[in-house]
Amino acid sequence: MDLINNFSEIFLSVWNKGILGVDIFQILIGLGIFLVFLIFRGILSKLIIKKLEIISKRTTNKLDDTFVKALEGPARFLPIVLGFFIASYYMTFSAESRDIVDTINRTLITILIFWVMHQIIEPVSYVLSGLDRLLTKELIGWIIKSLKILIFILGLAAVLELWGIKIGPIIAGLGLFGVAVALGAQDLFKNLISGILVLVEKRFKIGDWILVDGIIEGIVEKIGFRSTTIRKFNKSLAIIPNFQFAENAVINVSETSNWLISWIITLQYDTTVEQLKTIRDQIENHINKSDDFKQSVGVAVRVDKFSDSSIDMYVRCFTKTSSWNDWLSVKERLAIEIKQIVESNKASFAFPSQSIYVEKK
Repeated sequence: MDLINNFSEIFLSVWNKGILGVDIFQILIGLGIFLVFLIFRGILSKLIIKKLEIISKRTTNKLDDTFVKALEGPARFLPIVLGFFIASYYMTFSAESRDIVDTINRTLITILIFWVMHQIIEPVSYVLSGLDRLLTKELIGWIIKSLKILIFILGLAAVLELWGIKIGPIIAGLGLFGVAVALGAQDLFKNLISGILVLVEKRFKIGDWILVDGIIEGIVEKIGFRSTTIRKFNKSLAIIPNFQFAENAVINVSETSNWLISWIITLQYDTTVEQLKTIRDQIENHINKSDDFKQSVGVAVRVDKFSDSSIDMYVRCFTKTSSWNDWLSVKERLAIEIKQIVESNKASFAFPSQSIYVEKK
């Protein structure tokens, strides 16, 4: 009998004292409250969030779709914060334990707030997309990424402060470390600044065909903080440091509005003056009357010079098309037309030749 009484006393003592001064009954009630909120979290994700997603998809505006998707994670985290908060305040802690629990609650709330701020940046990008005349799409992407990183750092600093970890000495140490890194990473910062200049000045964007003489030619696939990824026409991938685009002339071929045709036509020396004039006039008339060419810009057909084995005629004009493939077709048609004009005037094209005279003694 004494054995049973001793066991009962010990059991009741453990039951009343529980863990950290909280009796087991309160702990069970607290766990029950937290479990109810976990169930509510499942209902929230399956019913409320799904319903909001269906409603947002019915609208033509993509902003609400992005907003619902961005806040899905914080919305599922909210029941956990509320469940822990209510469960912890139902239980009776000692003064020391209560401080720890309050710090945990503050930490969870801080995480929730900064998580919402971090996620809401994505819908804001749709608002910033209306500033595409001032800011490029890639620069807006950089701004969004920078804001997300800044919010994450601020949130981490706030959480560390709650737990008594001073961030001042950490920042000071990082500052000294940053100076040391900066001395050894000058190329990194040069590429970063060059990348910002490329985006601010709108030199090119993703999808553009660019040419940097002697360095690269291809289609821009990605503009990063340090380098730009370009897909060459043989399908190989090139990673080019951004400073190359700041220090060298960049030709944005995609922005070409009128493609240039600049040829030297070589005619034989036995071509008469009348033939030269007729060929010149007929080529010029064809260019001026054709719908393929922009007649108001730089049309020139002139006898240029006397070369070693030919009379050179210079032909210069600009096409109306901005398409590279169409430009090739226009060049082909012009080349065929010039050949027909030369042959119809009974003239011939010259080719490099030499005459050798043998002196008789």
